[in-house]
Amino acid sequence: RVTLLELIMMKASEKNPVTSEEVNALMRHADFLAGCFQEKCEAVLKLTSAADAEDEEALVTIRLLDVLCEMTSNNGQLEHLQALPGLLETAIDTLRLTHLAGKQAVNIFTATHAMTRQEEISHPAVGFKSHLIRLIGNLCYKNKKNQDKV
Repeated sequence: RVTLLELIMMKASEKNPVTSEEVNALMRHADFLAGCFQEKCEAVLKLTSAADAEDEEALVTIRLLDVLCEMTSNNGQLEHLQALPGLLETAIDTLRLTHLAGKQAVNIFTATHAMTRQEEISHPAVGFKSHLIRLIGNLCYKNKKNQDKV
């Protein structure tokens, strides 16, 4: 699943002009991926426990967030994703939960807290909060309705 998401991310980030058929396919994929992210976003919180450091659902959710960030960076898909019901709220709620989880245990969600003796820990969740903030920012870009929600 992670490999498939990486392929979708590469396609979404291409700068080459795409046909209207490809745009429609990407929009359908965006809807599906946003729905998957909304359903599975709390799986990442399991990563705070050492026993679940390799949880597959959490790793897929992290990659889903990366794909959504890439898709919202593309103006063609941005407006469509900005209008999806619940995506912004889910991202904000997940940011709150990861912030609280980071305060209660070792904060694996930010790069600054993942440093020990100048050596970076390569945990899959490092940077998760920054990607959530990027998604929230992209969803609010030139969208007064979403800006008011935040």
